[in-house]
Amino acid sequence: MQILFVFLALNIGTVVARLISLIPISDFKILFMIPYVAQYSKITPYLAGVLILMLISCVQDDDYSIPRSLGIEENRRLNELLNSSASAISISQLKQLFVPGETTEIVSDLYVKGYVTSSDASGNFYKEFYLQDAHVNPTAAIKVVLNQTFSYNQFNTGREVYISLKGLYIGEVRTNDGVIAIGGISNADNEVEALTAKQIPNHIFRSATTETITPLNLPLSLITNKHIGMLITVNNVEFIPSHVGKPYVEATADFDTQRSLQSCAGFNYFYFGLETSVFADFKQHILPSGNGSITAIVSKTFNGSSLVLVLNDLNGVNLNNERCTLLNPANFSPLMSENFESSTNNANVNIAGWTNFAEAGTRVWRVITTTDSGNPGSKIASMGAFNSGQPSNIAWLISPSINLDAQGVEFLNFQSSNSFSDNSELEVLISTNWDGTTGNISSATWTALPAAIVSDSEYFQNWVDSGLVDLSVYSGIAYIAFKYIGGHNASNTIDGNYEIDNFKILVQN
Repeated sequence: MQILFVFLALNIGTVVARLISLIPISDFKILFMIPYVAQYSKITPYLAGVLILMLISCVQDDDYSIPRSLGIEENRRLNELLNSSASAISISQLKQLFVPGETTEIVSDLYVKGYVTSSDASGNFYKEFYLQDAHVNPTAAIKVVLNQTFSYNQFNTGREVYISLKGLYIGEVRTNDGVIAIGGISNADNEVEALTAKQIPNHIFRSATTETITPLNLPLSLITNKHIGMLITVNNVEFIPSHVGKPYVEATADFDTQRSLQSCAGFNYFYFGLETSVFADFKQHILPSGNGSITAIVSKTFNGSSLVLVLNDLNGVNLNNERCTLLNPANFSPLMSENFESSTNNANVNIAGWTNFAEAGTRVWRVITTTDSGNPGSKIASMGAFNSGQPSNIAWLISPSINLDAQGVEFLNFQSSNSFSDNSELEVLISTNWDGTTGNISSATWTALPAAIVSDSEYFQNWVDSGLVDLSVYSGIAYIAFKYIGGHNASNTIDGNYEIDNFKILVQN
């Protein structure tokens, strides 16, 4: 509790009106206003009196510790939800209810549980927080928009939170921003808006549990839309030279500033944005020059055009090592390569040792000649689901076998491009237990490789280098696979094209 005395020597009517308009009544338990008017000398004719204002309040002081126990009302409402007929739904299942360009009202009696990953304590998030489905190794996350500031005092990082979904909406805060959110209402533009102050206590319940969130370790090249809302750590990163020494936010910015991170990816750099709000309390801190790790939330730019990282605070920045150095191509020679130039144009990929297989649908990888300015006149392997007439298209293109024990360290390298990828997916995988038969592809163990793959937001004529993907942790006979996942659904949202070229397995000389 705090007792605050305010002495004001002003016109009492004006003071009272101003004070009443400024005081957030919800913050105060008791409000005493004791007016006292005294007559002053002729030297101060404009001063009419003194207002003594005593506020007995529960205003937050410098101790921002999170309450360990819940209030009686919070406990009651959470217990009522858990003991009701409402059914639990996972964050992944909830996100499947999202329809692009629309909002969906939850009419069934459902609830979802998650763990808070973001914090608005530093001002870098505003009237929102993210939930992921587990505090270790999460598989899905979602945004919650609510009309509440300083929500970290209640929904702190790691807090286990339950949301009663009936009557709420799933959608995007801004159409096509690519971030699925839980909101309280739907507006005329088919966008979700924040849960109101009255909705919050009836729908969002915290438990007494706060877990330590273990960040998901990812290279920049493997961050995708499925990681939006998750807390991740990226290693071997640094700010690009032209941004080093600048503040996180430009002094002239009205809203956000995006700075560029880079990581050494073999012969080239891989780049990714880090975005900071003008309201962040660390906005004028200077970007460090070293290399190291950054722990942050995966999010998107305001218009959804690209993925970015957003810091909870500066504790997530640990760039104290020497900057990285690119490798010299002259120090490597090819063990295996395929540029598709000897293949028949406009025909299915049919190359000795390669496997071209449709797991779902009938479409497989084809050879075409690209007119892209980034790779003009080159034959490439292409796969897309547009106009397939099939809701699911999964196509594999698998390399010949590679004996990883027959030479020194091997590296994978290739280039990729897209043609309006429309949320279809391309995965680059390795297996050391596949037997080479199509019937056993799905039963083999396939592990994702940290290759840079072209993103949805990349200009369709550009080609992205994968970087050098180190295969030294694998041994025995291995296969590299390009797995396309998409389909021609009714809304044409997962039917884009992916293209690859210049596949190489390199060894160091």
